[in-house]
Amino acid sequence: MTDQFDWNLVRSFLAITRTGSMTAAAKRLKIDYSTLSRRIAALETSLGSQLFDRRTSGSSLTEAGERLLEMAEQMDQLATSAAQSIGDSKAQATGAVRIGTPDGFGTKFLAPRLGKLSDRHPDLTIELVAMPREFNLSRREADIAVSLTQPTEGRLHGRKLTDYELGLYASRDYLANNPAVETTADVPFHRFISYIDDLIFSPELEYAHFVSPDLRPAIKSSNLIAQLNSTLAGAGLCVLPCFIALTEPDLVRVLPSFRLIRTFWLLLHSDLRNIARVRVTADFIAEQASQAQALFMPNGQK
Repeated sequence: MTDQFDWNLVRSFLAITRTGSMTAAAKRLKIDYSTLSRRIAALETSLGSQLFDRRTSGSSLTEAGERLLEMAEQMDQLATSAAQSIGDSKAQATGAVRIGTPDGFGTKFLAPRLGKLSDRHPDLTIELVAMPREFNLSRREADIAVSLTQPTEGRLHGRKLTDYELGLYASRDYLANNPAVETTADVPFHRFISYIDDLIFSPELEYAHFVSPDLRPAIKSSNLIAQLNSTLAGAGLCVLPCFIALTEPDLVRVLPSFRLIRTFWLLLHSDLRNIARVRVTADFIAEQASQAQALFMPNGQK
C-alpha cells in the first residue's frame, strides 16, 4: 500500500545498488546485515514486488528493481538539490565529496594539493580513491572521476582536464651499471617494467609496443606507483608520465625523442554537476591541472 510506503527505505536500496552487495551496503550505512535485510524485505512488502533476484553467486535487480532504481536516483538527486538550494548559501560546499582517480594521478599529483581545497572549504570532507581502475559514476562509486577516456554513454558530463606526456625513464644507478640506450632497438636488451596485460584497465595504458614490438617486460604490475618504485630502485626501464617522473630527481629520461601523449578527462554525473560540493571540487581539480601544464606537458603540445 502506497500510504504505508517508507521513503527512508529507499536509502538502503540505493546503498545496495551502489556498493554491489548487501555486506558492503550494510557497512556503508553503519548497520548490521540483518537490519539491512529487514529493511529490504519491508520495502518489497510495501511495494508488493521482489526487487532482487537472490542467487548463490550474488544478487541482481529484477525488472521491478530496475524501475525503482531509476526513480530512486531521481529522488536522491531531488533531496540533494533541495538541501543545497534551500540550505544556508554560506555553507553550500559542505558534506563529503568522493573523487575517483587513476593511482598515479591521485597519489602523486592530486593528493599533495588537496590541503588547498580543504583550506578554501573547511566544511568539505574530501574522499580520494586513487586506484588503477575506472569508476562507475552511475552507481555512485564516486561523485567525480578522472578518466583516461571520454564518456560514450550514460548521463555523464565530461570535460578535458589535460593532455599529459609520457617518456622512457630509468634510475641513475641503473644507467650507470648497464649498457647505454641509444635507440629504441636497444630497449629489448634491457630489463623493462610495465603493466600486467590482462589487468590493464584502459586501452590507453597499452603502450609498451610503442617502445618496441620486440619488448618482453621482465617486471609487471597493475599499479603505476609500484612500477615507479621498481624503476627508482634500479630494476629497469619504464614508461612513466612526466608529471610523476619530473618530481623524482633520481630518474633520468632515456631517448628524449620518444614521447607519448594521453589525456585525462574530468567526469561528473549530470545529476550532480551543479551541487556545490561537487562543483567546487571539480573546478579545483581543473584549476590545479591548468596551473601544472609544465609538469603535464614539459615539451609543449605535440
